Amino acid sequence: MIRITDILISFFALIILLPLIFLIYFLIYLQNKSPIFKQVRMGKNMKRFTLIKFRTMNIGTESLATHLIDDTKVTNFGGILRKTKLDELPQLWNVLRGDMSLVGPRPCLPSQFELIDFRQKYDLYKYLPGITGLAQINGIDMSDPILLANTDYKMMKNLNLKKYFYYLLLTFFGSGFGDRVKRI
Repeated sequence: MIRITDILISFFALIILLPLIFLIYFLIYLQNKSPIFKQVRMGKNMKRFTLIKFRTMNIGTESLATHLIDDTKVTNFGGILRKTKLDELPQLWNVLRGDMSLVGPRPCLPSQFELIDFRQKYDLYKYLPGITGLAQINGIDMSDPILLANTDYKMMKNLNLKKYFYYLLLTFFGSGFGDRVKRI
């Protein structure tokens, strides 16, 4: 039931938000000519997929976990997109494709070995990764892999349609934040 809900919500959200998506695309394009950011992430059954986001950092920034990148790499407009979570709108396409769910464990990089190990212990790779979830609305990012994996496990163990919508609503109304960057 959650997969059908993912498809319906992401499909209609993409249609409704298309003007905003084009506007953001255009504004980023004016700034650096490369508005889309793609990065390989770990998905269900540890299958790698390409995550799509709006670019919020300067071109040439290393492909690392966000908490390892210093804040000077984030563009001014990128900071606004990250704060409002609008940088994640293109991930609706990942949801439609079946790479992700709207709610689930945040997909990590293949190089985040410690987080991958903890998630394997909790058998979290049997689920689709998500755009949001319990960790995101509680401000837990990938800088604490043990806490993140534990929180993801608690969420997925108890996830039902009611909690799915609860997490979506909390995210929509501003709970949590985007991945933090390192302050220098």
